[in-house]
Amino acid sequence: MEILGYLLSVMIGVSLGLIGGGGSILTVPVLVYVMGVSPVLSTAYSLFIVGLTALVGSFNYGKKGLLDYKTALIFGLPSIVTVYATRKFIVPVIPETVFNIGSFTVSKDLFVMLLFALLMVAASVSMIRDKRSGNGDATREKKYNYPLIFAEGIVVGALTGLVGAGGGFLIIPALVLLAGLPMKEAVGTSLLIIAAKSLIGFLGDIGNQVIEWHFLLMFSLFAVAGIFVGTALSRRISGDKLKPAFGWFVLIMGIYIITKEVFFHA
Repeated sequence: MEILGYLLSVMIGVSLGLIGGGGSILTVPVLVYVMGVSPVLSTAYSLFIVGLTALVGSFNYGKKGLLDYKTALIFGLPSIVTVYATRKFIVPVIPETVFNIGSFTVSKDLFVMLLFALLMVAASVSMIRDKRSGNGDATREKKYNYPLIFAEGIVVGALTGLVGAGGGFLIIPALVLLAGLPMKEAVGTSLLIIAAKSLIGFLGDIGNQVIEWHFLLMFSLFAVAGIFVGTALSRRISGDKLKPAFGWFVLIMGIYIITKEVFFHA
Protein backbone atom coordinates (compact mmCIF):
# COMPACT_ATOMS: atom_id res chain seq x y z
CA MET A 1 0.00 0.00 0.00
CA GLU A 2 2.89 2.35 0.75
CA ILE A 3 4.39 1.77 -2.70
CA LEU A 4 0.94 2.34 -4.24
CA GLY A 5 0.66 5.60 -2.28
CA TYR A 6 3.96 6.89 -3.62
CA LEU A 7 2.99 5.90 -7.17
CA LEU A 8 -0.28 7.80 -6.75
CA SER A 9 1.66 10.82 -5.47
CA VAL A 10 3.51 10.81 -8.81
CA MET A 11 0.14 10.71 -10.60
CA ILE A 12 -1.03 13.71 -8.56
CA GLY A 13 1.97 15.66 -9.88
CA VAL A 14 1.41 14.37 -13.42
CA SER A 15 -2.22 15.50 -13.42
CA LEU A 16 -1.26 18.92 -12.05
CA GLY A 17 1.37 19.38 -14.76
CA LEU A 18 -0.90 18.01 -17.49
CA ILE A 19 -4.19 19.80 -16.82
CA GLY A 20 -2.90 22.80 -14.83
CA GLY A 21 -5.10 22.25 -11.78
CA GLY A 22 -7.48 19.87 -10.10
CA GLY A 23 -4.98 17.05 -9.62
CA SER A 24 -4.09 18.20 -6.13
CA ILE A 25 -7.64 17.47 -4.98
CA LEU A 26 -6.70 13.76 -4.90
CA THR A 27 -3.94 14.32 -2.31
CA VAL A 28 -6.11 14.00 0.80
CA PRO A 29 -7.95 10.82 -0.35
CA VAL A 30 -4.60 9.17 -1.17
CA LEU A 31 -3.15 10.13 2.22
CA VAL A 32 -6.26 8.98 4.12
CA TYR A 33 -7.30 5.80 2.30
CA VAL A 34 -3.95 4.54 0.98
CA MET A 35 -1.32 5.85 3.41
CA GLY A 36 -3.49 5.65 6.55
CA VAL A 37 -2.98 9.27 7.68
CA SER A 38 -5.77 10.81 9.77
CA PRO A 39 -8.07 13.22 7.87
CA VAL A 40 -7.13 16.37 9.81
CA LEU A 41 -3.39 15.67 9.58
CA SER A 42 -3.84 14.79 5.89
CA THR A 43 -5.19 18.29 5.21
CA ALA A 44 -2.02 19.72 6.78
CA TYR A 45 0.25 17.43 4.75
CA SER A 46 -1.75 18.24 1.62
CA LEU A 47 -1.06 21.96 2.04
CA PHE A 48 2.70 21.31 2.02
CA ILE A 49 2.59 18.79 -0.85
CA VAL A 50 0.27 20.90 -3.00
CA GLY A 51 2.17 24.10 -2.18
CA LEU A 52 5.59 22.69 -3.06
CA THR A 53 4.31 21.01 -6.25
CA ALA A 54 2.48 24.16 -7.37
CA LEU A 55 5.60 26.26 -6.68
CA VAL A 56 7.68 24.05 -8.98
CA GLY A 57 4.90 24.18 -11.59
CA SER A 58 4.77 27.98 -11.39
CA PHE A 59 8.49 28.17 -12.25
CA ASN A 60 7.76 26.46 -15.58
CA TYR A 61 5.09 29.06 -16.38
CA GLY A 62 7.34 31.89 -15.19
CA LYS A 63 10.09 30.88 -17.62
CA LYS A 64 7.51 31.19 -20.42
CA GLY A 65 6.42 34.65 -19.24
CA LEU A 66 3.00 33.36 -18.18
CA LEU A 67 2.96 34.73 -14.63
CA ASP A 68 1.30 37.98 -13.61
CA TYR A 69 2.94 38.85 -10.26
CA LYS A 70 0.78 41.90 -9.55
CA THR A 71 -2.41 39.90 -10.03
CA ALA A 72 -1.00 37.07 -7.91
CA LEU A 73 -0.32 39.53 -5.10
CA ILE A 74 -3.77 41.17 -5.29
CA PHE A 75 -5.61 37.84 -5.39
CA GLY A 76 -3.25 36.04 -3.05
CA LEU A 77 -3.11 38.37 -0.04
CA PRO A 78 -6.67 37.89 1.32
CA SER A 79 -6.44 34.16 0.62
CA ILE A 80 -3.07 33.81 2.37
CA VAL A 81 -4.25 35.65 5.49
CA THR A 82 -7.45 33.58 5.64
CA VAL A 83 -5.81 30.18 5.11
CA TYR A 84 -3.18 30.86 7.78
CA ALA A 85 -5.81 32.02 10.28
CA THR A 86 -7.98 29.01 9.49
CA ARG A 87 -5.16 26.51 10.09
CA LYS A 88 -3.74 28.30 13.11
CA PHE A 89 -6.89 29.27 15.00
CA ILE A 90 -10.06 27.65 13.54
CA VAL A 91 -9.10 24.02 12.77
CA PRO A 92 -7.62 23.38 16.26
CA VAL A 93 -10.84 24.50 18.02
CA ILE A 94 -13.26 22.41 15.93
CA PRO A 95 -14.66 19.97 18.53
CA GLU A 96 -14.04 16.23 18.18
CA THR A 97 -17.84 15.79 18.00
CA VAL A 98 -19.17 18.48 15.68
CA PHE A 99 -22.86 17.55 16.02
CA ASN A 100 -25.23 14.60 16.33
CA ILE A 101 -28.20 13.60 14.15
CA GLY A 102 -30.08 11.09 16.27
CA SER A 103 -27.63 8.24 16.88
CA PHE A 104 -25.37 9.38 14.01
CA THR A 105 -22.33 11.30 15.24
CA VAL A 106 -20.47 13.71 12.95
CA SER A 107 -16.90 13.69 14.28
CA LYS A 108 -14.20 16.20 13.37
CA ASP A 109 -12.57 13.70 10.98
CA LEU A 110 -15.92 12.85 9.36
CA PHE A 111 -16.80 16.55 9.01
CA VAL A 112 -13.48 17.23 7.24
CA MET A 113 -13.90 14.27 4.85
CA LEU A 114 -17.50 15.17 3.97
CA LEU A 115 -16.56 18.81 3.36
CA PHE A 116 -13.67 17.63 1.21
CA ALA A 117 -15.90 15.25 -0.76
CA LEU A 118 -18.38 18.07 -1.47
CA LEU A 119 -15.48 20.21 -2.71
CA MET A 120 -14.42 17.31 -4.97
CA VAL A 121 -17.92 17.17 -6.45
CA ALA A 122 -17.87 20.94 -7.07
CA ALA A 123 -14.40 20.70 -8.64
CA SER A 124 -15.48 17.80 -10.87
CA VAL A 125 -18.48 19.75 -12.19
CA SER A 126 -16.16 22.68 -12.96
CA MET A 127 -13.77 20.40 -14.88
CA ILE A 128 -16.51 18.53 -16.75
CA ARG A 129 -18.24 21.75 -17.86
CA ASP A 130 -15.01 23.65 -18.62
CA LYS A 131 -15.27 24.74 -22.25
CA ARG A 132 -12.25 27.05 -22.00
CA SER A 133 -14.56 29.87 -22.97
CA GLY A 134 -13.48 33.34 -22.02
CA ASN A 135 -9.83 32.67 -22.73
CA GLY A 136 -9.19 36.34 -22.33
CA ASP A 137 -7.42 38.72 -24.64
CA ALA A 138 -3.69 39.08 -24.06
CA THR A 139 -3.87 42.73 -25.10
CA ARG A 140 -6.91 43.57 -23.00
CA GLU A 141 -6.31 45.98 -20.16
CA LYS A 142 -6.45 44.27 -16.78
CA LYS A 143 -9.09 45.73 -14.45
CA TYR A 144 -9.55 44.51 -10.91
CA ASN A 145 -12.90 44.13 -9.18
CA TYR A 146 -11.44 44.57 -5.69
CA PRO A 147 -14.57 43.77 -3.58
CA LEU A 148 -15.17 40.51 -5.47
CA ILE A 149 -11.46 39.66 -5.41
CA PHE A 150 -11.38 40.20 -1.63
CA ALA A 151 -14.50 38.06 -1.11
CA GLU A 152 -13.22 35.30 -3.42
CA GLY A 153 -9.87 35.29 -1.61
CA ILE A 154 -11.54 34.80 1.76
CA VAL A 155 -13.77 31.97 0.50
CA VAL A 156 -10.90 30.12 -1.24
CA GLY A 157 -8.59 30.70 1.73
CA ALA A 158 -11.14 29.30 4.18
CA LEU A 159 -11.83 26.23 2.02
CA THR A 160 -8.11 25.62 1.50
CA GLY A 161 -7.52 25.93 5.23
CA LEU A 162 -10.30 23.51 6.13
CA VAL A 163 -9.68 20.74 3.58
CA GLY A 164 -6.13 21.27 2.31
CA ALA A 165 -7.04 21.55 -1.39
CA GLY A 166 -5.45 24.16 -3.63
CA GLY A 167 -8.70 25.51 -5.04
CA GLY A 168 -7.38 26.07 -8.54
CA PHE A 169 -10.80 25.27 -10.01
CA LEU A 170 -12.09 28.38 -8.20
CA ILE A 171 -9.05 30.62 -8.70
CA ILE A 172 -8.54 30.15 -12.45
CA PRO A 173 -12.07 31.26 -13.51
CA ALA A 174 -11.81 34.20 -11.09
CA LEU A 175 -8.52 35.33 -12.64
CA VAL A 176 -10.08 35.20 -16.11
CA LEU A 177 -13.37 36.88 -15.17
CA LEU A 178 -12.28 39.33 -12.46
CA ALA A 179 -8.86 40.35 -13.82
CA GLY A 180 -9.10 39.60 -17.56
CA LEU A 181 -6.09 37.28 -17.70
CA PRO A 182 -5.63 35.00 -20.72
CA MET A 183 -6.23 31.35 -19.76
CA LYS A 184 -2.61 30.14 -19.86
CA GLU A 185 -1.50 33.13 -17.79
CA ALA A 186 -4.37 32.49 -15.38
CA VAL A 187 -3.21 28.88 -14.90
CA GLY A 188 0.39 29.93 -14.19
CA THR A 189 -0.66 32.74 -11.87
CA SER A 190 -3.05 30.38 -10.10
CA LEU A 191 -0.21 27.95 -9.38
CA LEU A 192 1.81 30.76 -7.77
CA ILE A 193 -1.18 31.80 -5.61
CA ILE A 194 -1.81 28.17 -4.61
CA ALA A 195 1.87 27.71 -3.70
CA ALA A 196 1.99 30.82 -1.53
CA LYS A 197 -1.26 30.28 0.35
CA SER A 198 -0.75 26.53 0.81
CA LEU A 199 2.81 26.78 2.16
CA ILE A 200 1.98 29.72 4.43
CA GLY A 201 -1.18 27.93 5.55
CA PHE A 202 0.96 24.90 6.44
CA LEU A 203 3.02 27.11 8.76
CA GLY A 204 -0.15 27.55 10.82
CA ASP A 205 -0.10 23.79 11.51
CA ILE A 206 3.41 23.73 12.94
CA GLY A 207 2.93 23.50 16.68
CA ASN A 208 -0.66 22.28 16.29
CA GLN A 209 0.17 18.98 14.53
CA VAL A 210 2.92 16.38 14.94
CA ILE A 211 4.60 16.42 11.51
CA GLU A 212 6.39 13.28 10.26
CA TRP A 213 8.88 15.14 8.10
CA HIS A 214 10.60 12.16 6.47
CA PHE A 215 7.31 10.80 5.12
CA LEU A 216 6.06 14.25 4.10
CA LEU A 217 9.24 15.13 2.18
CA MET A 218 9.34 11.73 0.44
CA PHE A 219 5.70 12.00 -0.68
CA SER A 220 6.29 15.59 -1.83
CA LEU A 221 9.37 14.66 -3.87
CA PHE A 222 7.41 12.01 -5.77
CA ALA A 223 4.65 14.54 -6.48
CA VAL A 224 7.22 17.11 -7.68
CA ALA A 225 8.76 14.47 -9.98
CA GLY A 226 5.29 13.86 -11.34
CA ILE A 227 4.74 17.49 -12.29
CA PHE A 228 7.85 17.40 -14.51
CA VAL A 229 6.45 14.30 -16.24
CA GLY A 230 3.05 15.98 -16.61
CA THR A 231 4.58 19.15 -18.02
CA ALA A 232 6.54 17.11 -20.59
CA LEU A 233 3.42 15.14 -21.54
CA SER A 234 1.42 18.37 -21.93
CA ARG A 235 3.49 19.18 -25.04
CA ARG A 236 2.10 16.05 -26.71
CA ILE A 237 -1.28 15.57 -25.03
CA SER A 238 -4.01 18.19 -24.78
CA GLY A 239 -4.79 18.78 -21.12
CA ASP A 240 -8.05 20.46 -22.13
CA LYS A 241 -9.30 17.21 -23.67
CA LEU A 242 -8.29 15.16 -20.63
CA LYS A 243 -9.85 17.51 -18.08
CA PRO A 244 -13.52 16.40 -18.52
CA ALA A 245 -12.51 12.72 -18.19
CA PHE A 246 -10.49 13.54 -15.09
CA GLY A 247 -13.50 15.50 -13.81
CA TRP A 248 -15.69 12.40 -14.06
CA PHE A 249 -13.08 10.44 -12.12
CA VAL A 250 -13.01 13.09 -9.38
CA LEU A 251 -16.83 13.07 -9.28
CA ILE A 252 -16.89 9.28 -8.77
CA MET A 253 -14.25 9.62 -6.04
CA GLY A 254 -16.25 12.35 -4.30
CA ILE A 255 -19.45 10.26 -4.34
CA TYR A 256 -17.47 7.23 -3.11
CA ILE A 257 -16.08 9.20 -0.14
CA ILE A 258 -19.53 10.52 0.82
CA THR A 259 -21.03 7.01 0.59
CA LYS A 260 -18.17 5.37 2.51
CA GLU A 261 -18.03 7.97 5.27
CA VAL A 262 -21.81 8.24 5.80
CA PHE A 263 -22.95 4.63 5.37
CA PHE A 264 -19.85 2.62 6.28
CA HIS A 265 -18.19 4.92 8.81
CA ALA A 266 -17.10 2.97 11.86
